[in-house]
Amino acid sequence: MQQVFFNDLGIMDYQTAWDLQENLLQYNLQKKAATPGILADTRHHLLFVEHPPVYTLGKSGKMEHVLISEETRLQKGIEFFKINRGGDITFHGPQQLVGYPILDLEKIYTDIGRYLRSLEEVIIKTLLEFGIKGERSPGETGVWLDASLPGKERKICAMGVRCSRWITMHGFALNVNTDLSYFDHIVPCGIAQKSVTSLEKELGYTVDLFSVKEAVKRNFSLVFGITLVNSPVVAG
Repeated sequence: MQQVFFNDLGIMDYQTAWDLQENLLQYNLQKKAATPGILADTRHHLLFVEHPPVYTLGKSGKMEHVLISEETRLQKGIEFFKINRGGDITFHGPQQLVGYPILDLEKIYTDIGRYLRSLEEVIIKTLLEFGIKGERSPGETGVWLDASLPGKERKICAMGVRCSRWITMHGFALNVNTDLSYFDHIVPCGIAQKSVTSLEKELGYTVDLFSVKEAVKRNFSLVFGITLVNSPVVAG
């Protein structure tokens, strides 16, 4: 089994976490340049983090999906970033579990579609442990509830990734006890007329975030066939 270095960053601002991901990606790209392919001395990482309120717009996103004025956004203390992942606009905030896998897919499988389906499977298995049936929605990345029932579809986990020479970054955002009112100011993931939800909203009580993290770690290891190793040092 391949090892993936795990680190829970706690609460961290978006720019700092983005810079950290970029550093880890560049480290792996340098290793690939020295020794290409599966022999490269690259390192797999999985980072967990909670961000202060922030909207992020992917490279294929549209500014018209931002429904809040800059003045109001600043008054509410919400940051905004245009970033280099796929997808449109989403929200990150407290009590949302954000996961950033930095993986060398050449050592796993070179198939981005399969990688995204695997990330979805991790979340689907996690939700099932809490009695929630997560589903895929054809043509739409992420994990949904009641995906096949028009008018009842709601997204519980958004996903967007970047891949450079088969090194991944960015990842998933699972709404646990997230304040969903922040989504009222955007068109989440660019998908109009579909709502968002959280574990808390679906279950009717505040969910222990630690237990969600442990379930995601367990299912990530299972789906990807890897071993997670706790690592206080995440770079270099």
